[in-house]
Formats: sequence, C-alpha cells, structure tokens
Amino acid sequence: MSDTPETRGYKRIATEEAWLTPELLQRYVQILDSGATNDPGFHSLWGFFGKSQTPRARDLYERIQDMDARRLADMDAAGIDMQLLLLSAPGVQVFEAGLATSLAASSNDQLAETIRRHPTRFQGLAAFAPQDPQSAAKEIERGVTRLGLKGAVVNSHTQGEYLDDEKYYDIFAACEALDVPLYIHPNSMSPQMVEPFLPRCLDAAIYGFAAETGLHALRLIVGGVFDRFPNLKVVLGHLGEGLPFWPYRIDFMHAGIVRSNRSPGAQALQKKPSEYLRDNFYYTTSGMPWEPSISLVQRLFGHDKVMYAMDYPYQYLKEEVDMMDNLPITTEQKKMFFQGNAERIFRL
Repeated sequence: MSDTPETRGYKRIATEEAWLTPELLQRYVQILDSGATNDPGFHSLWGFFGKSQTPRARDLYERIQDMDARRLADMDAAGIDMQLLLLSAPGVQVFEAGLATSLAASSNDQLAETIRRHPTRFQGLAAFAPQDPQSAAKEIERGVTRLGLKGAVVNSHTQGEYLDDEKYYDIFAACEALDVPLYIHPNSMSPQMVEPFLPRCLDAAIYGFAAETGLHALRLIVGGVFDRFPNLKVVLGHLGEGLPFWPYRIDFMHAGIVRSNRSPGAQALQKKPSEYLRDNFYYTTSGMPWEPSISLVQRLFGHDKVMYAMDYPYQYLKEEVDMMDNLPITTEQKKMFFQGNAERIFRL
C-alpha cells in the first residue's frame, strides 16, 4: 500500500524544521573570519557548521539553505508532507539592532516567497530582532497579517538577554493580540553560561541547548510573563527542553523561595509554575523520537499539547518516522500528534 495521507489517515507535519538564508550564512562566516565576536558558543556552533570541511558540516551547510529540490526530496524520502520552517540559530540576534531588523524583514520576505512556490509543502514562522522590541512587534504583525506566516520564532537569548525583561513585552503583546504562538528555539549558550560546558563538548545539542532554552522558558514563568499575558502561547521543542521532568520540584521550591522572601526576583504568581507549563506551553518532539519521553509529556500535559517535529536538517533520520507511526496511541491521538495539533495551534 502506498504511503499517502489518505492511506494512513493523517498528514505528517514536521513543526521545527530549520532554514537559513545564504546572506545570513555568509555573514556568520564573516563574523568568524573577522573576529568580530569572541562569543565561544557562536564559534563552537558556526565554526563547525560554517567553516568545517567535514562531510557532516558541509552536508548541513548545503541542506539548511536549500528551499526547493533537495529539501523536498528529503521530505518525500522520509514521508513528511509539510514542514513548518524556523529561521535557525542564532538568526539575526547576533547583529546590531538596525541591521538585525532589516535582516529579519528580508528573511521573512524570502520565506513567504518559498511558501508561495510550495504552498502545500511549507509554512513558516516570522523571525524578528529582539534588539529593537518595538520594531520586532511590528515585524511580527507584518509577517502574520501581510505575509501569511503562522507565528513568530526567537532563538532563545539575544546576546545574553532574556525576554522576561519588561522592555521586551511589546513582543508578547503582539503575539497575544494576533493570537499566534511564539516558538522559543535553542541558541548557542551565552558567554556567561557556556564555559563549564565547553571542555567536555556539552555546550550544544547534547545538553547545552536544552539547559539554556529551558532556563529561558522558566524565567518567563517565574518572572510573571503569563500573569501579564495570560493568553500567550509558547512552543518549546525537544519535548520541553527538560522541563516536563521537573514540575513537582519547581513548584515545591518556587513556593518555598517566595515564602522565605529570599530574592526580589522570585515573585508570587497567580498559579503554580507547572500550571503555566500545562496551560500556556505546547511541545514538539524535535530531536526526541523516543516513546517513553513522548508518552510522559502527553500524559502530563495532554495529547492536544504535543506535536511531531523532526529537527531537519540537524537531525534528519528517515527511520524516526516509522518509530513515530508506531507510538502506542490511538488512531485519533496519532492524527492529533502528526496533523491536528499543528493545524490548530499554528492555524495552518
């Protein structure tokens, strides 16, 4: 029997699939060549994928730029019907504000053009430059209302700063007003955080990305962002960057810190931290095609909160699709996992 959405009963929509413009890749290499930054996380990530001549680095360098024949062939080979495209780390967040704002707009225009060429195969999220929060909010609005993009993506911290600072609240206001999700994708770790991870090569996807992005999400929660923006929807990849394993301890310890008044940064919240993880967050399986972890997140937060993602091209494994097809869930739940949740949350 042929493998089609009709024969299997659902589309396979992959919801955290990376791309970069050739211009951004060239600028990353220029930063490396010029020594314009001494950020060790950036050098670790793009010193490898941007400069290394190893087959893996060259393969990803080519795949992440391809928005036509090769990407479509890879999708067909794996049985992926649609990709939701996210501008990969660090996106525009390593540049000064004016340039970053311009590059974000250019990348969104290019993404919209790619979607126009292949409307049944690609959808995408709008990039923006947090360095200028007011312009970022306007670019999210332009991306959604004029370009037809389905939300916004930020590559976690921006030069060591996190979005729980009130100066970034215009970004959340825009997402909430437009009723679109904000996807927090990992970034290479900031200089303040990366040093203990580097000697054992733990700074990137093996652990560092999850530690850094999970920190960002938890800062938003305990910083009261969701009390101020109760309808804000946030998406985390990699099954929640480790946070679904921690709800009991986070709730218990946060309550104790607030009661003891240990820090002005630990404020009382309207709900338990775990309730925001349940109510305001959605989770994709990018890079985590492992049934025990998937089942845990589905059991904790609901089958309506977990979506399939592959993490292409960083983790392109054709066999993982069969693994996900064989999850021990009902046919209805499988359709939610592969198709229905993505269509609902991103309004595809």
